[in-house]
Amino acid sequence: MSRIHRARRLVLQGLCCLDVQGAKVRDLVADFLGNSRDDAHTVRLAKDFLDAVLAEQDQCDAILAQHARHWHLARLALVDRNILRMGVHELRQGAASPGVIITEAIKLAQEFSTADSPRFVNGVLDAVAKDISRGSGDTEDETEMNADEHG
Repeated sequence: MSRIHRARRLVLQGLCCLDVQGAKVRDLVADFLGNSRDDAHTVRLAKDFLDAVLAEQDQCDAILAQHARHWHLARLALVDRNILRMGVHELRQGAASPGVIITEAIKLAQEFSTADSPRFVNGVLDAVAKDISRGSGDTEDETEMNADEHG
């Protein structure tokens, strides 16, 4: 399993915890990441990635609301919603190809969500990626991740 995939798994767990319990547990999530059995570089990637996703959560949610047609974000499965937030953030970044980002999101959905989730995640993120490539996606104020983090 690649370092960035391990970091994504940690971020997903942190986002889900924050989604359920709110910002009041941000320090506990930071402790959770810090206590991971992963190496220090992976933990640093996860912390930076989590901070970046949280900083853009409102923008990511607005994009998701446009593309998860017939689904109110609050009604999406907790895990799916957070996988999608991560995916939209990464697509907005443009530091990896949309195919890599979507494949990683699908892997997370297969690992942590329902049997129907990978197809749903794929469809939503594919639509977001197409909009971004056409220039209609919101790509302002991007936080860059190093290209080697996506390997």
